Amino acid sequence: MSLTLSSMLPLGTLAPDFNLPNTITGQSLSLEALKSSTGTVIMFICNHCPYVKYIHPRLLEVVKKYQAKNIAFIAINANDAMTYPADNPEQMHK
Repeated sequence: MSLTLSSMLPLGTLAPDFNLPNTITGQSLSLEALKSSTGTVIMFICNHCPYVKYIHPRLLEVVKKYQAKNIAFIAINANDAMTYPADNPEQMHK
C-alpha cells in the first residue's frame, strides 16, 4: 500500500453538501437527506482497503449501537472504480 498523505479539516468544520448514488437503491442521496440532528459520522472507506476489511465487523457493531442513539453514519467511497475495480458501485452493493 502506498503512502497517501491527507489533511484534516479542523473539528467542527461544516461538511459540504453532496449528492451521491446509494449503491443499494441507485437513488441519489444528499448530506441534507441523510444527516441526523443528533450527530453524523462520515467515513471514507472502500472494499479493497485491508484496514477497512479488518475493522468491518467491529465497525458494524459500533454503527448499530449508535444508530440506536440517533447518530447517522454515511460511508463514502471516493476511489476511481477504473483503478480499483473492487470499489465499483456493483461491488460496493455486494
